[in-house]
Amino acid sequence: MSRIEKKFAELKSLGKTGVGPYLTVGFPKLDSTLEIAQAVVEAGADMVELGIPFSDPLADGATVQRTNQAALKNGVTLGKCLEVCGQLRKRLPETPLILMGYYNPILAMGLDAFAARAAAAGADGVIVPDLPPDEAQPLLQVMRPKGLDVIFLIAPTSTEHRIIEVAKATSGFIYCVSLTGVTGARSDLAAGLPEFLQRVRKHTRLPLAVGFGVSTSEHVRTVGQHAEAVMVGSALMQAIESGGATGAAQAAREFIASLAQGAQPVAGRR
Repeated sequence: MSRIEKKFAELKSLGKTGVGPYLTVGFPKLDSTLEIAQAVVEAGADMVELGIPFSDPLADGATVQRTNQAALKNGVTLGKCLEVCGQLRKRLPETPLILMGYYNPILAMGLDAFAARAAAAGADGVIVPDLPPDEAQPLLQVMRPKGLDVIFLIAPTSTEHRIIEVAKATSGFIYCVSLTGVTGARSDLAAGLPEFLQRVRKHTRLPLAVGFGVSTSEHVRTVGQHAEAVMVGSALMQAIESGGATGAAQAAREFIASLAQGAQPVAGRR
């Protein structure tokens, strides 16, 4: 079993909802990510999504765009992100580490080189928001032989045909976008989220992780009635920003600890 499969099996046995924080690599400083990632795992995170900074992150809202720009100014590249992943693997030997980045930097590095370096760094998979499954065969062909999952996104507007295609192409888990729009902390979850997840569930046995807008422990508790995990980015990055350069790790620790309260087993959890 891969680390991702093991983690979801563990969560199922415990009746818990997985918490997957997104961290922009190199924010707020070039060397911040190691300390912050370790802090969020100690606080209750089950996996870590390592965001590769990009100049035009189309799926991301103002907060993540701002952190991307700061990380790029700090000199962060795809190569440096892979180095950070390798360093984190030594610190967090059992924690799934998932690279999240847009396709352009991966193509620029070369698909074979990216797959080889990601595997050597101990990554478990990659999320490429701007790569649809019908154009992903070249990436799948180099990632799968190395045991790396390629995780695709499904949106509430996805047709049944698109859901089926994503379910066929994805391994590890399916990333379900909770709403139409970009990432960003929100006060309420989308009203139609349970029905959307039911549509996806009909076509796959893979775990479902919900992202975009998850911001509170109550959100986690609600999502946990319908999906196996949450992915949280903007709200966490806002907390990291509020901590400043010296207090970022502690701010991240406190936020994830609070969020994880909603992930604990409760009566009636699937």
